[in-house]
Amino acid sequence: MDPRNARSRRTREALLAAARSLIESEGLAGLTMGAVAQRAGVSRRAVYLHFSSRAELITALFAYVNQTEDLAGSVRPVADAPDGEQALVEWAKHLARYHPRLIAIGRALQRAQDSDPDAGAHWELVTRDWHDHCRTLAARLEAEGRLAPPWTVDTATDMLWALMSFDVLEGLLVERGWSEQQLAERLAAMFRATFVRR
Repeated sequence: MDPRNARSRRTREALLAAARSLIESEGLAGLTMGAVAQRAGVSRRAVYLHFSSRAELITALFAYVNQTEDLAGSVRPVADAPDGEQALVEWAKHLARYHPRLIAIGRALQRAQDSDPDAGAHWELVTRDWHDHCRTLAARLEAEGRLAPPWTVDTATDMLWALMSFDVLEGLLVERGWSEQQLAERLAAMFRATFVRR
């Protein structure tokens, strides 16, 4: 392995870790190229060698978080579930396991989306991706003849998406003191009772 490539990868990871730390501690307003450079212990020039703009840094940050938190591993059981009902159960487990790790970054993007074009553009991509996942779940139930009335694919998708809200997760986990396991079990029970035809 070329030592220059290894050093470049380490610098990039240090910059992304610094960006995540800044957002979690100071919100998106604290995410400047200079602040990232300072926190990572490198020059501003080094930041621009890896990310040509703040928007590019924000996009790369979400890919970095998804990789370091193993998003692919967390959602794999959803895709591998034998039927739509079990996919809903695995989706509930994924939400309880994975999404609490995103609350600080997600909240920062939400708060800044109207005043910060970079944040707004990326938040739109994130929420559209979540909506697409929910549509896949609803469409699978419909294809199996298991989507309960009066739900349609569209309305079930929208409701599943709304239930991903950080307000819901934070309210139950932080304010009401639920454990992640309790959240997973209760979301799964609600999803099955609400969306699955008996």
